[in-house]
Amino acid sequence: MITGSSIVTLMSQSLVVFMIWILPPLIASVIVGLTIGIIQAATQIQDESLPLTVKLLVVVAVIGLFAPVLSAPLMALADQIFTEFPAMTLGY
Repeated sequence: MITGSSIVTLMSQSLVVFMIWILPPLIASVIVGLTIGIIQAATQIQDESLPLTVKLLVVVAVIGLFAPVLSAPLMALADQIFTEFPAMTLGY
């Protein structure tokens, strides 16, 4: 039988996996946005689509490059949740 504390543990593990997935693209996007902003300020280019396009391409590239590494904890957690799911719903 799964208790409330084990569900809270699974939720906290899920949040950690979420942070593992989100941080690399977020950090890359912030660095690229800052770099493009500095370049735009230095050259006085006021195009708004340039930073968005570059950040989108960088985020897609980071997710594409790191997907095998980032998905290992996600798959392990999903396996754990699906294994424990019948015990979680036993009382319902």
